[in-house]
Amino acid sequence: MERREFLGTAVAAGAAAPIAHSLDAPRDRAPTLQQPIIIDGLSPSTLNDEYVGLVRQAGVTGWHKTLSEIHSFADAWRYVDENPDRILIATTAADLERAQAEGKVGLMLGWQTATPLGDKSGQGLFVGDQIPADGTALRAYYHLGLRFVNLTYNTVNAFGAGCVEPHLGITQAGRRLVEEIHALGIILDIGGHTGEQTSLDAIEMSAGVPIVCTHTNVAALCDNPRNTSDRVFEAIAGSGGVIGVSAINDFVARNRADRDIRATPQVGIDVLLDHYDYLKRLVGPDHVGIGADFTWGRQGGVDPDIVLFGREMASEQAPINYVRGFEVITELPNLVDGLRTRGWTQEEIDKVCGLNWMRVYRQVWGG
Repeated sequence: MERREFLGTAVAAGAAAPIAHSLDAPRDRAPTLQQPIIIDGLSPSTLNDEYVGLVRQAGVTGWHKTLSEIHSFADAWRYVDENPDRILIATTAADLERAQAEGKVGLMLGWQTATPLGDKSGQGLFVGDQIPADGTALRAYYHLGLRFVNLTYNTVNAFGAGCVEPHLGITQAGRRLVEEIHALGIILDIGGHTGEQTSLDAIEMSAGVPIVCTHTNVAALCDNPRNTSDRVFEAIAGSGGVIGVSAINDFVARNRADRDIRATPQVGIDVLLDHYDYLKRLVGPDHVGIGADFTWGRQGGVDPDIVLFGREMASEQAPINYVRGFEVITELPNLVDGLRTRGWTQEEIDKVCGLNWMRVYRQVWGG
């Protein structure tokens, strides 16, 4: 059975167990059964044969991957050039539809922070710096395939404040950058890593353009600095955007009362499903998507300022763990089954699994 047939059956029937973690996904045959497209709205996992195999096995067509400096774009394009039968760079909604028809992964490229932008000398922009009159280097990155930009990553930069500084607003440089992002047809990604006031400022100046949060969780359920407020969720939905829900255990199971606990106990997928249900009630099923934030194959961990709320930590990040039952992309049927059990309809599940993201991609990117 083809990978997309398998997931289609799981989506239709509600899979009761995770898919086996086999890496030998088919490479040469297009799927015979077309299902609604499936999108992982953000996962910075390693781009290699093993992870692409997991993505294809899971039936995922669109994978939004985090990149950084220009060398990471070169590496991504090199991998795609070497594996044209498995993967393509997607910069339009039509590219994703083509990837689905050909049984390939549509790789979408994004930034979780705008700090790679520099001035004409090649130096980065810093707090208080102004964007040059003729703009940043963003256009060059656009032509390399960049299609998502988040302004900040947890802390303040030249463009605004991060999630640990929720009351600080967007800077003048940030406003200029938001204008440039929209002019190029790049998706603006706020909330989550971006502070509340900076996020609200960016949405307010983006009238008529859908804004997204690719990966976050609900602050009202788990009071963690990395999670997003109802005010921002409602503003994103009001723009026509989508909120991707992260599967990171700390962000559904660690709040301010846990600041003195060294390690966060792993919780089950039911706790994650509470976040999906909350968003459905708050903003409706048209504005919810998957943004699992899987970091398969990557080193590092969760910023201690986020997990431990500023408490000193032994010079290292906390390891990233995921909720039990959704620890790797091939366990996607567990999420689908859980949504169905919670009363989500097939139409709503199809929207969450990809159609909501595709609506935004089509509106911002075209195709």
